[in-house]
Amino acid sequence: MFRSGKLVPTFPGDDYGWYLLDPKSTIKFNINEEDFPAFISVIPALIDLDAAQDLDRKKMAQKLMKIIIQKMPLDKNGDLIFDPDEIKEMHTNAVRMLTRAIGVDVLTTLADVDVADMSDRGTTTTVDELAKVERTVYNEAGTSQQQFNSDNNTALNNSILNDEASMYNLLVQFESFLNMLLEPFNKSPKRCYYQAQFLTTTIYNYKDLAKLYKEQAQMGYNKMLPQVALGQTQSSVLANAYFENDILDLVRVFVPPLTSNTMNAEALQQRSAVSRKQGKNGEGTSTGEGAGRPEKEDNEKSEKTLQNKESL
Repeated sequence: MFRSGKLVPTFPGDDYGWYLLDPKSTIKFNINEEDFPAFISVIPALIDLDAAQDLDRKKMAQKLMKIIIQKMPLDKNGDLIFDPDEIKEMHTNAVRMLTRAIGVDVLTTLADVDVADMSDRGTTTTVDELAKVERTVYNEAGTSQQQFNSDNNTALNNSILNDEASMYNLLVQFESFLNMLLEPFNKSPKRCYYQAQFLTTTIYNYKDLAKLYKEQAQMGYNKMLPQVALGQTQSSVLANAYFENDILDLVRVFVPPLTSNTMNAEALQQRSAVSRKQGKNGEGTSTGEGAGRPEKEDNEKSEKTLQNKESL
């Protein structure tokens, strides 16, 4: 019916109409397990922010405006010294002189002029009212303003962790949906079993996860996860390993340094004998260079440490 254009319109002028989906063959994904949009509460705050920004622009333009006041003198009896035609000519000349000036008006008057300032002078500090409205938008969204213009590394890290936690629910739904699609292919689980898994990697934590997976691989766990966390596919990891090891035979050309996790008992004994021999000859002694804990990344340092580093 959709292709033939025979769907019932929902309102006058509706050329497409609605098509009823079969619940058995459809699926929906939501973040908070609710049907309304996640950031729908932000819409009123955004409307207020738009109005506040418009008002702020008008206030800024008003601050740039200047008024030149020409007060005509009076004699001791309160009569005009100049006649009305002369006053009109002086006003016209002043306007003509300031034609190219931006934001400047001319006022010619006989009365005393006073401008009443309606701003609040009860406080000694100037309060940015627009910043209050901006903070309201982020508060309604449940997101820290530091995430987009951060001046505090601790607040930024916590805000990113909260956003990652909120998206984790959606990631689990995608994973469950793919595993449901793979279920018909698992009729013979003894021979082959398919399962989809999403790693919780983001642009902010993929380095830490790759490092964590590498440490686990050294303990005998999955050796493919460090490369997958860095963005490589499983097939490319296997293909590169086969090409480098079996085709190019790089395992004999590029030999990594042996560690206690990769050496066998015989290699440990040989290395221990070599170290004892070097110790007798006075070689291989420690000089103390590079001692101490390695320096942390900037996003892992405390605010006090960053301030001390900037002061130096």
